[in-house]
Amino acid sequence: MSTILSARRRNRFAGLVVVALALTVFGGVYAVASPSSKASADAAQSTQVDQGRKLFAVSCSSCHGMNAQGTNAGPPLIGVGAAAVDFQVATGRMPAQQPGAQIPKKPVAFSDQEIAALAAYVASLGPGPSVPSKQDLNTSDLSDAEIAQGGELFRTNCASCHNVAGKGGALTWGKYAPNIDSTTNRHIYEAMLTGPQNMPVFSDQVITPKNKRQIIAYLDELKHQPSQGGFGLGGLGPVSEGIAAWLAGLAACVALAVWIAAKTARTNGKGAQGK
Repeated sequence: MSTILSARRRNRFAGLVVVALALTVFGGVYAVASPSSKASADAAQSTQVDQGRKLFAVSCSSCHGMNAQGTNAGPPLIGVGAAAVDFQVATGRMPAQQPGAQIPKKPVAFSDQEIAALAAYVASLGPGPSVPSKQDLNTSDLSDAEIAQGGELFRTNCASCHNVAGKGGALTWGKYAPNIDSTTNRHIYEAMLTGPQNMPVFSDQVITPKNKRQIIAYLDELKHQPSQGGFGLGGLGPVSEGIAAWLAGLAACVALAVWIAAKTARTNGKGAQGK
């Protein structure tokens, strides 16, 4: 009987020891991992922002001001968000070489790490759109019908400037909508989100994140479609392309008629001289 009571006491004490040990281990892991990881993340972000501040002072402040407040040469950047910086700098549009009606795309001046630092610094100045995540850009789960809807959204909101095939087009006063064939999905998303230069802003309330993904998926499909008629002429359609062919043929006929008339006149002149 005493043996049974002793075994029960041991079992009761063993359970208490196991629970205490589990609580100790859990508390120790939480105390060690959670605060230190948060502190490490904060320290890394602070370092990145500091690096971005230094880069901004050297490369951007002459136009945008030392505190990004803007000057006569450049707009304020407070509140534009990391997405606007990533788009402008990662496409080479910024820093601008010279002012003009539109800042063109050119070779990128900064590394990916430096671009991320600049974006982090500007994002720290005020809330704004962030750089889209991989999930924001994932189009693999969209059906054909959803991609087709993306085409409708593009034709409704974007084709008036960028052309139905995304080949770009002229605007007013030296401005233009660029060809977006070679534009990455991330930069297309950021352009819709931030409205660079002459482009309107399509916030998530105007075009939802899913709709943005649908537009991107539609543009991806366009890039892989062959030009069945040969030279596409910017994908303007059969009417305009037919007119171009007709005008080229008419010009060739006129040139041929002029050449024949000139040759006939020379031949008649030589014949008259012989008589």
